[in-house]
Amino acid sequence: MKFGIAVYPGSNCDYDTYRVIRDILGEHPEFIDYRRTDVEGFDCIILPGGFSFGDYLRPGTLAAHTPLTNAVKEYAKRGGLVIGICNGFQILTEAHMLPGALMPNIHGKFICKHQYIKVENNKTPFTNQCKEGQVLKIPIAHHDGNYFVDEETLKKMEDNGQILVRYCDKEGKITEEANPNGSISNIAGVMNEDGNVFGLMPHPERASESILGSEDGKHILKSIINYLR
Repeated sequence: MKFGIAVYPGSNCDYDTYRVIRDILGEHPEFIDYRRTDVEGFDCIILPGGFSFGDYLRPGTLAAHTPLTNAVKEYAKRGGLVIGICNGFQILTEAHMLPGALMPNIHGKFICKHQYIKVENNKTPFTNQCKEGQVLKIPIAHHDGNYFVDEETLKKMEDNGQILVRYCDKEGKITEEANPNGSISNIAGVMNEDGNVFGLMPHPERASESILGSEDGKHILKSIINYLR
């Protein structure tokens, strides 16, 4: 499988993602410069974490208006798989490829820690190697991860199965205490209506080797590979 990994000025998880795709999963990654206008030939495109364009204006805003993101939007319209991780999630919302917005964390602080998330929908290209209700331990590292949508959109997303993962405690309970950033309904990751674009705040590439404290991130990445095959 050929994975395209976007590189914007300020991306800092691009190499982590590249290494996991190549060395852990045995697939074929390729970096894609933010000025590129053609993304044909990729099986999946990953928008990695980082601070694209220094998070000026709002996180993901400037990156959302680059030639590469415009090309990714067209790629997604044709059914191509796209996953945005952390800053990549922010880019997807700013580019209107996913509903809602990512605001500053409710406590106003940057957070970096392992976090438990619960799989709400395992019948997607991004979660098919997970069990419904499975609890994954995956790191978060963000200042603007507070996901928000209006109540009408939230209900629609719930009805459509677009909410794929929620923040939870170790036992899988969805509680206010388990919500690290104030996201509405404890949302940690959402999918578009067509089911081919996924935004995820936790970092699966940082939980793909036991030496890092968890291999649970591989469930997400292996789901994409399994779907493509």
